[in-house]
Amino acid sequence: MRFETIAIHGGNFVSDSEKPVIQPITLSTTFIHQENSMIYSRANNPNRASLEKLLASLERGEDAAAFSSGNAAGIAVFQALKPGSHIIAPDDMYHGLKKGILTLFDGVLEASFVDMTDLEKVQEAFQENTKLVWVETPSNPLLKISDLEAISKLAKSKGAILACDNTFATPVFQNPLLLGADLVMHSSTKYFGGHSDILGGALVTKEKNEFWDKIKNVQTTGGAVPSPMDCYYLCRSIKTLPYRMKGHAEHAMVLANYLSQHPNIEKVYYPGLKNHPGHDIAARQMTGFGGILSFQVKGDATTADMLISKLKYYTNATSLGGVESLIERRAASEGPDTKTPQNLIRLSVGLEHLDDLLEDLDEALK
Repeated sequence: MRFETIAIHGGNFVSDSEKPVIQPITLSTTFIHQENSMIYSRANNPNRASLEKLLASLERGEDAAAFSSGNAAGIAVFQALKPGSHIIAPDDMYHGLKKGILTLFDGVLEASFVDMTDLEKVQEAFQENTKLVWVETPSNPLLKISDLEAISKLAKSKGAILACDNTFATPVFQNPLLLGADLVMHSSTKYFGGHSDILGGALVTKEKNEFWDKIKNVQTTGGAVPSPMDCYYLCRSIKTLPYRMKGHAEHAMVLANYLSQHPNIEKVYYPGLKNHPGHDIAARQMTGFGGILSFQVKGDATTADMLISKLKYYTNATSLGGVESLIERRAASEGPDTKTPQNLIRLSVGLEHLDDLLEDLDEALK
């Protein structure tokens, strides 16, 4: 099956005797004992099994594990490492997961945060105890692009696992496992859910191995798993993922070009722009540039807040990937320790009519 067909049919497994077209929601927490059957919903559930099979297919992996949030998924990877292990992670990454590394694993794991776009710095960051390289490309919120194939070669030469947060790109535009990554992580709250109403996370592995068994143990024993209802709705939402992503990317490209030429905008971060420092790598390893962009207004935090307050069709809220356009001054959400510029605005471009989005921005920027 091709991608769009997998998205529609890959997560639809019907065992009901009435043979409904769409898989029913199985809310039972326990199952009758029988050979090779499910036992308890924390360990497995028909809807979660369908979602995991679908996610593995979309990312071209061997297996997947669904979690209750993106952070739970990412942290499961860190939990699977031996104490004393060293992690190399991006200097620009989702702040919630970075906070998890620094606070939940303080004294347990070591971490170095480097510019993943500089291969020399990545190579210099390796230590004898480096066990994991964590990449986020495009990154949040500066849309940095990391060369997955090149970093994969470095990681493999050092015997380290390469994991990639693919939330911004989704498997519609990027397949890290085909570029050398061992693991892919997603906040399924975002584009997989697509409607700002489902919380979830996922990991996909290139192959089932000892480290994957440890991650699966964290999932089932730790119990940070999604509900059958959330799994059902994720399978439903993914059916439209390929077409939603095409719309998000098309709109983002137009808005990025518009903002890059506006006299009141200082800088635009979007890998689809040819002047983006990671454009050539993105064009090589991605089939589309995604629906997220960031930009700096000319002025300070107050200027950025004022611009956001004047918009009608962009909702001032955290998160991304919904059909509606979301906008926020990112530093305000990341807290006092952020290194994000105070005048930087992150925009999750929605699927409203493009002319409405352009006119709204144009009016506010006046």
